[in-house]
Amino acid sequence: MLLDPLPVLKKGSFYLIKDGDADLILEDKTKRGLAVRETSIDEKLNVKADKGMIHDMDGIGHWVCVRWYFSKDSFDLKQVLVHAEAMEKEYVTLRELTCPDDD
Repeated sequence: MLLDPLPVLKKGSFYLIKDGDADLILEDKTKRGLAVRETSIDEKLNVKADKGMIHDMDGIGHWVCVRWYFSKDSFDLKQVLVHAEAMEKEYVTLRELTCPDDD
């Protein structure tokens, strides 16, 4: 297993923020192990993102972001945390809806 050399600046239950050379990198921990199939601009956050493909039960593929690259020239840690905490809140809400006894 390869060790990730990038230092972790902040982590939540569902995310990591890592310190890259030119970017602050927000990783979705629920997508760990998903193969990156493309890197392009995330339409929602308007930053570069690594994306993988997941398939629903009908076999239809959906692009999902695995990690986002926030340029240090345009974003600071506080700004990236806004997105990370929103993702955290979304996953906590989803967990409460789908697994109400798993506190």
